[in-house]
Amino acid sequence: MSKEHYRKKSLGILVGGGPAPGINGVIRSVTIEAINSGLNVIGIYDGFSYLSKGDSSHTKELRIEDVSRIHFEGGSILRTSRVNPSKSKEMLEATIKALTELQIDYLVTIGGDDTATSSYKIESLTKGQIEVAHVPKTIDNDLPLSSNMPTFGYQTARHTGVNIVQSLMMDATTTKRWYYVVTMGRSAGHLALGIGKASGATLTIIGEEFRDRKIKFETVCDILEASIIKRMAGGHPYGVAVLAEGIIHKIDTEELKNHPYVNLEKDLHGHIRLSEIDLGRIAKDEVRRRLRERGIDVTIVNKDIGYELRCADPIPFDCEYTQDLGYAAVRYLLSGNSGAIVTVDKGKLIPIKFNDIIGSNGKIKVREVDIDSDSYKVARKYMIRIEPSDFDEIKNVARLALIGNLKTQEFIDRFKYLINDPPAKDTEKKYQYTTTADLPHESKKVNNAKPKKEKTKKALKPKKKT
Repeated sequence: MSKEHYRKKSLGILVGGGPAPGINGVIRSVTIEAINSGLNVIGIYDGFSYLSKGDSSHTKELRIEDVSRIHFEGGSILRTSRVNPSKSKEMLEATIKALTELQIDYLVTIGGDDTATSSYKIESLTKGQIEVAHVPKTIDNDLPLSSNMPTFGYQTARHTGVNIVQSLMMDATTTKRWYYVVTMGRSAGHLALGIGKASGATLTIIGEEFRDRKIKFETVCDILEASIIKRMAGGHPYGVAVLAEGIIHKIDTEELKNHPYVNLEKDLHGHIRLSEIDLGRIAKDEVRRRLRERGIDVTIVNKDIGYELRCADPIPFDCEYTQDLGYAAVRYLLSGNSGAIVTVDKGKLIPIKFNDIIGSNGKIKVREVDIDSDSYKVARKYMIRIEPSDFDEIKNVARLALIGNLKTQEFIDRFKYLINDPPAKDTEKKYQYTTTADLPHESKKVNNAKPKKEKTKKALKPKKKT
């Protein structure tokens, strides 16, 4: 028989996309189970960076002693890269050529939606020559896993983010200032909402709350400004607002492209580098400008958190979770399967075939925050934001307007549209009080009817009957 007949099969591991807590835990788990199952394990450095050039030299054979204790550590011993071979036929062919030179029989990729898409295309093109399993990794928690299971790294990132925001909340209380905290979350607001809800932040704004609407940047600033006024009315001139960076995708970029703190540079996956758009800074400057023009001096500090979260040491949840995922990936491949995202739910391996979650655009579908869920409704109940009840009594509206140094009608015109769903300007109805409603001492209900010139006797008739 030929020497090839006795060749021990090899499993390759690579990491793509941004870092996330727990990567080393997956590498460890995959390596140990694969070696114990009789495979060689090849660690591939820097994701698809070198493979996409046909370079197969940046690798290392992994042994159990190399990985046995790395699951406690953040970062990635194989590093990572955002290079995306699915961008071109040539890069894909070069990647497959390099993997073939390495005699890779099985490939475990660790990454987010873009890495999963690249893995799907490699698996499709090799037609069984290379069997692929993908372990979902992203602190954004935006991959469509079964039973709403989190992606690994998310829980650690949220835990670390909550500690930061809690400290900022105490600082805000102590120094009577506001913090605008911008978190990572390109396509979904899970991380921002998870941090904001768990820490008890004053409010959290995510892109999903605007549904499928494009908004103006002033809408975000209106939400923030109104919350400041409402907090002042409650005797608390301080707070912390958490903003998901993905809000930028809901804003018309034409409105922002000439702003000095906006850079619309794109990354290797074709996404706008949201870290180059200083959302917190431009929101802070605009809200502070508005308030100062009306004689209200508020200290606002902007802070981005994201890079602090990505390489944090994993919490026990992710240490255990990644061990399950790595083991499940190897068992899935050695059972003669290929072409799936590996998930674990309630202790059971649940593979999700690439074909079941690839959208019509050829990319993995994104799991967004369900703003109609009970969980989101609970989060909103504990935020300090403008609500419909704030407009029930004229005297309450007049008081908020007085604190914000606005006339009552100005307050209505500026903020009442925020109670709409979604809070988009073009859905705003014209709300107007009667002439006497602008008086702070009035206690009548708000009149939500149209302006007088549009009313008819027929429209008034029901009121006479009541």
